[in-house]
Amino acid sequence: MTRVWQWNRPVTVREVLEDLQQERSIAYTTVMTVMDNLHQKGWVRREAEGRAYRYTAVSTRAAYSAALMNEAWSTSDNPAAALVAFFGMMSAEQREALRNAFRIVGYDDGSAAETAAEQTAEQTAEQAAEPPAGSAAQPPAAAPSEPPPAEGDSAGRGAEPGR
Repeated sequence: MTRVWQWNRPVTVREVLEDLQQERSIAYTTVMTVMDNLHQKGWVRREAEGRAYRYTAVSTRAAYSAALMNEAWSTSDNPAAALVAFFGMMSAEQREALRNAFRIVGYDDGSAAETAAEQTAEQTAEQAAEPPAGSAAQPPAAAPSEPPPAEGDSAGRGAEPGR
């Protein structure tokens, strides 16, 4: 997935193979199997081009990351505490990225943290008032629910796409 996301264009198995072979020895069939698995899981679309397929990412890497964060947060029995712990782990760069994200979504009046905290508290109160639904929230529709396997890992055991 890393190559597909980085290149941001339709790619062939051969292109991915040649790029991966600069780093390590890997078989064509391994890359082909991983690309096919990614297609079957809904992470890439493919279109026939002659005897080969061209694969295109269905979702962006940012959407994938957001879906992972949403999934992790939604499984918490105390979302507000999970957010507080998460914010406590952030680096200065990550906190600045969070401030920028708040500005982008319209929280630019200087009270972004207070507004987010109020919304989180309201959501927590609503969740406490309702019985659990029994399943975690689903990631955004643009991002498939199952993470893609790492490149070269046909069994899908990779911790992160492309690693």
